[in-house]
Amino acid sequence: MTMTEKKHAIKPYPLGAHVEDGAIRFAYASGKKDCGIIIYDRKSGKKTHRVPFRQEERMGNVYCKYLELEPENVGYQFYEGERTVPDLHAQGFLRKPAYGKIRKPADRIAVFPNEDFDWEQDMHPMLPYEDSTCYCLHVRGFTMHASSQVTHRGTFAGVVEKLDYLQELGVGAIWLSPFNDSPNCDNGYDVSDYYKVMEEAGTMEELEELIAACEKREIVVMMDLVLNHSSHLHPWFLEARKDRNSKYHDFYIWKEGTKEQPPEGGGAFFGGSTWEWVPEVQEYYYHSFSVMQPDLNWKNPSLRKELYRMIQFWMDKGIRGFRLDAIDNIVKDGHGGNDTHSEQIHTYLMEMNQNTYGKSEQILTVGETGGATVEMAQQYSDPESQELSMIFQFELMGIDGIRSGNWDPKPYTLPQLKQLFEKWQTGLEEKGWNSLFWGNHDFPRVVSRFGNDREPYREKSAKMLAVLLHGMKGTPYIYQGEEIGMTNVSGLRIEDYQDIESVNFAEDRKKEGWEEEKIRTYLARNSRDHARTPMQWNAEKHAGFTAGTPWMAENQNYEEINVENSRKNPDSLFYFYQKLIALRRKNDTLVYGDFRLIEEENPDIFAYERNLGEKKLIVLCNFRDTAAEMKARYDLTKGTVLIHNDTESLTKEVWKLQPYEAYMVEL
Repeated sequence: MTMTEKKHAIKPYPLGAHVEDGAIRFAYASGKKDCGIIIYDRKSGKKTHRVPFRQEERMGNVYCKYLELEPENVGYQFYEGERTVPDLHAQGFLRKPAYGKIRKPADRIAVFPNEDFDWEQDMHPMLPYEDSTCYCLHVRGFTMHASSQVTHRGTFAGVVEKLDYLQELGVGAIWLSPFNDSPNCDNGYDVSDYYKVMEEAGTMEELEELIAACEKREIVVMMDLVLNHSSHLHPWFLEARKDRNSKYHDFYIWKEGTKEQPPEGGGAFFGGSTWEWVPEVQEYYYHSFSVMQPDLNWKNPSLRKELYRMIQFWMDKGIRGFRLDAIDNIVKDGHGGNDTHSEQIHTYLMEMNQNTYGKSEQILTVGETGGATVEMAQQYSDPESQELSMIFQFELMGIDGIRSGNWDPKPYTLPQLKQLFEKWQTGLEEKGWNSLFWGNHDFPRVVSRFGNDREPYREKSAKMLAVLLHGMKGTPYIYQGEEIGMTNVSGLRIEDYQDIESVNFAEDRKKEGWEEEKIRTYLARNSRDHARTPMQWNAEKHAGFTAGTPWMAENQNYEEINVENSRKNPDSLFYFYQKLIALRRKNDTLVYGDFRLIEEENPDIFAYERNLGEKKLIVLCNFRDTAAEMKARYDLTKGTVLIHNDTESLTKEVWKLQPYEAYMVEL
């Protein structure tokens, strides 16, 4: 059912409910225990709570609730399993409380008071991200518009042209890579003006058109906020580096020293020291990343107020979500490094929440917190903490050594991967919320990294990875091209890499005496450029991204791997992702069910279950290019197959899976 249909279904005093003393009494007669109501705000038409019913022992198959709600402000729908009742007036049900008398049809709505309702325990706020899937969109590499032939980079207008594609896929939010004005030393993560948009991406009017077009399609637009640092060309920093007495000098982090003797400190993320000398003020400034990205001084309340004012500006523009880049780096350890475990981070986030996005429950926020533990994640994402909706933690991203430490390969086993997922799934089960992702703009392509990007297993292994992730509890994030199985680029020369981290890595290794072939091998495995090649739309020149020369060369497998081919094939990875996204929207067990691992030590099959009440989902994934099996924990022949990437059938006693085969079965 679409949101438009839901809005029409909302009634101020619908039949099937009884209003008494300002409260609404509900009941439902059904042979199924999975029933309840969804509460809506009548003005906005948005769902606000999901309320499962309890069985009334005196009435057998009658399930009921007693809710203290103001009837003039809410509407509701009953649900049973995966379906809702769209028009209560058309059913001809009771207007008054019923005690044992239920009119035909007997499996429909009646009314019954239940005094045992516990608001804290039984009301579940419907948060905007719980049943939704987010699409991570690298604007520069997504698609161009005909009017932007000068830049040969992706634009806002290009994104608008492709919104029907994203709507068809079924995503509920798009996370736009940084679009603030920037010299683009680090793909926009070096902001020179927080109130302007990058000229190469388009105009403010075109961004507003994109936001409005997304709103019509009920797609949330998320903005990438870079709050740990600015560009070295930001007016604040240009003033700060000229005069110690400037009010902007304290917007950054400085230490005295001499040109020959820098302060104490470690290495920056992109190589070199974290300190850079400025002769005009005879001081060093601190930078966690590049010398072109000076860190902001969050200790300064004036700086924080400026940032909060800026966030409100974008909220007023219609932005309804924020991804906070490197946000756990904002507190420094006093020794030339970042204190990613500091309690002060939580203090700052609570303050920011209260002054900006926390004013609306409908704003989605996700913090990039590479140093977070499960305990910290609980605090970050617990609604009661009032900090963030969720975080991106990077334990999974470091399991194989990609972009970790010295970039050396790190072997791991499937049981280790299971333990990692289990740790985060169970750790945030009762408190907090998970983000689910295999990669993003900062990491190589998922099918090349965790699957098998060689034929005939590219699409099948990509489907297996999708089932594994989308079957878990949390909000899934799809990085652009993942839904068609885009792969890493092969055959690049060292000089072909554009990413600042890759360029610096190559230069540093050359100075250390590495052979060129070894450098190429490391870049081919680790570089962020793999994720940033142009989106592959069709088999035309430059993958349909542009008629000109793109800012970055496209992957040469675009004639085979592209959106047009995927949409022509009903069994493609695109439609597989579409089905997974739709399943999450209508299956509460996927959204709220507990996670339990099955047979942790099996070296080939990743199996787990999700449980919600009497409902159970089983997910089975073979990570190997050979057949694998395990003893059956449940008789899945009696279940309903929700999604499957093969034609084989499971037996009652043994779960035997073909290469990269994956199942999701409901019991």
